[in-house]
Amino acid sequence: MKGTVCGIVAAVAYGTNPLGALSLYDMGVNTSSVLFYRYLLAVVMLAAVMIFRRESFRISARHLGALAVMGALFAVSSLSLFESFRYMDAGIASTLLFVYPVMVAVIMAVFFHEKITFVTIVAVILATVGIFMLYRGDGNASLDAFGVMLVMLSSLTYALYIIAVNKSVPGISSMKTTFYVLLFGVAVIAIHSMSGYGGKLQMLDTLPMWGYALMLALLPTVLSLVLMAISIRCIGSTPAALLGALEPVTAVVIGVFVFDERVTLRLAAGMFLVLLAVILTISARQIAGWRFSSAVDAVAGLIHAGGARLRHPFRWK
Repeated sequence: MKGTVCGIVAAVAYGTNPLGALSLYDMGVNTSSVLFYRYLLAVVMLAAVMIFRRESFRISARHLGALAVMGALFAVSSLSLFESFRYMDAGIASTLLFVYPVMVAVIMAVFFHEKITFVTIVAVILATVGIFMLYRGDGNASLDAFGVMLVMLSSLTYALYIIAVNKSVPGISSMKTTFYVLLFGVAVIAIHSMSGYGGKLQMLDTLPMWGYALMLALLPTVLSLVLMAISIRCIGSTPAALLGALEPVTAVVIGVFVFDERVTLRLAAGMFLVLLAVILTISARQIAGWRFSSAVDAVAGLIHAGGARLRHPFRWK
């Protein structure tokens, strides 16, 4: 339950990313600067929490190397996704990104001999179809080959990061893991900015800029990554990745309530499929233990209860 709740909250928190990022873009802040301040402020927040909790920053050399690789993976994932927006519609890129749970499942099966259950396969299919239904394009957006390659790179590096959290740094708290991941991520983004490809680092010179940067650091970075690390360690890489399907659902909900966007039948159906996939992921262990006879009995009981509800609508308990 702890891992499932953390995974759901992490996905919802990460889904708030567009609120800060798009606002900063509108204010003229470039990609490198948005990611740099997002990571840097997150590192400061985590350091403050660790000091308050009197948690040691000490780390072994072996773990430090693994955390450096994880930080590079996460930074490359963020950079390649944001760079893909130059070559294709952001909605298409964000939709294609959701191939990462499939990558996690395949890598875990091939290299770590994790059994892929029928329930997991069904959940992946439902979530993928639901995510594509949530995409709202104008019908004229095209797929650029280099842009698709960047999104696939983002998906792969994020999938590897999720697996690394589960396999590479046992015995280290999720808070400390996230702190070092983001610390090395800041270094990667700073080096990338020197190339000038994503834009040179800019100063944030207004209070709204700092406000949006702080929001990006707190919700889709600190809260999301710490809870994601807890979720991965509690329920495993593949289920935690599947819970990430709630990220685009959150974006749709924000669009409806914040930007007054209209809910269509397709969006409602997409959200239903994603939520169904999440429910299957949460219930996977219980479903795997069902026998055919017990499943038939359960369905028969639900049908009987539904019939009783229709016959006696005021006696339902």
